[in-house]
Order: sequence, then C-alpha cells, then structure tokens
Amino acid sequence: MKTYTSHIPPQRTLMGPGPSDVSPRVLNAMARSTVGHLDPDFIGLMDETKELLQYAFKTNNALTMPISAPGSAGMEAAFVNLVEPGDTVIVCINGVFGGRMKENVIRCGAKAVVVEDDWGKQTDLNKLEDALKAHPEAKVVAFVHAETSTGVRNDAAAMCKLAQQYDCLTIVDAVTSLGGIEVAVDDWGIDAIYSGSQKCLSCVPGISPVSFSDRAVEVIQARKTPVQSWFLDMNLIVGYWGQGGKRAYHHTAPVNSIYATHESLVMLHEEGLENAWARHARLHDKLVAGLESLGIEMAVDKAYRLPQLNVVNIPEGVDDAAIRGRLLNEFNLEIGAGLGAFAGKVWRIGLMGSGCTDKNVDFCLGALKTVLN
Repeated sequence: MKTYTSHIPPQRTLMGPGPSDVSPRVLNAMARSTVGHLDPDFIGLMDETKELLQYAFKTNNALTMPISAPGSAGMEAAFVNLVEPGDTVIVCINGVFGGRMKENVIRCGAKAVVVEDDWGKQTDLNKLEDALKAHPEAKVVAFVHAETSTGVRNDAAAMCKLAQQYDCLTIVDAVTSLGGIEVAVDDWGIDAIYSGSQKCLSCVPGISPVSFSDRAVEVIQARKTPVQSWFLDMNLIVGYWGQGGKRAYHHTAPVNSIYATHESLVMLHEEGLENAWARHARLHDKLVAGLESLGIEMAVDKAYRLPQLNVVNIPEGVDDAAIRGRLLNEFNLEIGAGLGAFAGKVWRIGLMGSGCTDKNVDFCLGALKTVLN
C-alpha cells in the first residue's frame, strides 16, 4: 500500500515570468491564524487592503479590490462586467495575452476588432486610431500594458488618451506591470484594470487586484443584460468588498491569501512606488550589461522593453530546453521559455518584486555563464 507524506518543495530561485520569489514576510503573514471571512478583524483588513491597492494603482476609485482568483479571473471580471452581446471592442494584440483578451470579447457575444502588431513591438498608435475612426460604434479599447510573452511595454498613457478622444472605455492588463513600472490609473484615465499577486507584488499566486472607474461603474449598473458570470458580477461583489463594517455575504474569501496580499502591499508602501520602479530599472540595467558580456542579446528595443521581464534571444546553436534544464537541476534557478511565436527563440528572465535584487542578478549571470560554457 502506498504511503503518503508531507510535500516539501525544493528551494528555487524564481526568475521566470512568474510566480516570483515570495518574501518571507508574506509567507509568514499567510501562516497566521485564519478568521472568518465576515469577522470584524478581517473586515478591517479588507478596508486596508483596498486603500493599499488604491495606492499601488494610483487611483481614488471606490471600486478597487482583490478578486479571489488569479489574474485571468481579473481579466474576465473586466470584460464580463463592461461588455455586452453586440458591443464592439477594439483589442490590441502584440503577444499572447492580447489574444486572451480577444477570446473574452468573443465569449461575451461581442465583436472583436483586432489591432495587431508584431511580437516584440509596441502597439502602433496610428493603427489604433485608424481602427477607432473605422469603428465609431466601438465601446471599449482593450490592451496589455506589460506583455509578459514578449517583454514589451505598451504606451498606456497614449493609448488611453486616444480611446478617450473617441469616447471609448479602456480595459488594461497590468498583471506584470503593477509595482514594477509606473501605473497611473487616474492620471491616464483607465476605466478597468486588473493585475496579479504573483508578479511584481511578490505575493503568492491566486489573487487578482482590480479597479473600476466611476464611469465604468455607471456602465455596469446600466447594463441591459445580466453579467454572464455570477461570481464575477461587480454588482454583487461590491456588497462584500464595500466600505465599512456591514458586509453582505457573497463568497468565502481566501482569508490567508488576503493576509499575504495585504503584507505584500504594506511592503510596497514602505518602499514607495517610485523607489520600487527605480529598483527594477537599476537592476534591469545591471542584468542587461551582464547578459551582453556573455554574448546574449535583448530581444526588445530599449525604448519600450520591460525592466521586470527581460526577453533575450537564445544564442545560435544553444539548446533551449537543455540550458533551462541545467539551470533548474544544477542551480535550482528557474527562467522562462518563449511562448507562441517566440517559442524556442527566446528566454524570459524575470526581475520582479522581492526577486529583483543584486544577489539574484549576480546568481543568474554566474549560472548562465557556467552552463553556456
């Protein structure tokens, strides 16, 4: 008869596209005593978590909260609440996750108008404006701020400004950007934004911070059809993630994961947003210089590459899977493979949150030098 024992995972250094290394402070917070999801103590923590998310997103949006599910659920929450059957949505695609936005539009029964650009390039603002002119009926412009599959930063401020000129709502994927580079929800006029706990926040996976503008809330409340997802219907969730002591039961929140999320946001607040962005930028520059000394070239133009998600060209003649396997087996170091059009052509090296340190940059460069030699 098979005997089962407790699972003890290996100690890895996570420098892939996510999850990132989780701070011991966050792990310790997660291990604290569980209370009920309507306990007065937890209600107070919910309020603080909302305030800290408003800080991280740079917004005063009242409807700001963590969804009790990973970033993909945050994406779905944005689409199912704002998009109805028959709507037209302009979707900007320059990587895997823009494609997932398109799938959400289709499943909402809406029409997806695609603005497509090559992997490794920014969304072309002229193409976006052409699509807006050609589709005056468009209700939403959707795009990925930090495209995890390519390491590209799209110009969120300029894209939101264009959308506003044509009276469109905006849905923005900030899964990999929140906490790593500037995200300014109110200044840029973003209507719906979602992120993930496991990237630059260095929290455990499974939580998706979201924020909806007052304008978006008005659209949700004026819907002609019910939100197709009961669980993600903001009209219902707001009764639980509202403000103050009285809350309406909606679902059993993942209490300990919210502890962890709160702690990661406290750490971000202690460091300061601008300081966190500067740390990611500085260590990105150090990593790039080290990679270039090994003959490894960046795959994305310096003007719009992400500091927290470094996509590099695999040197000619190098076996992608063999190198990543050696890094994992010999050094307990994880880096990411390419996806889609980049599969077998690039590596994705994450420098996110608590994993964005001088020690990790030096360790990664040393390990790469060993296995490539």
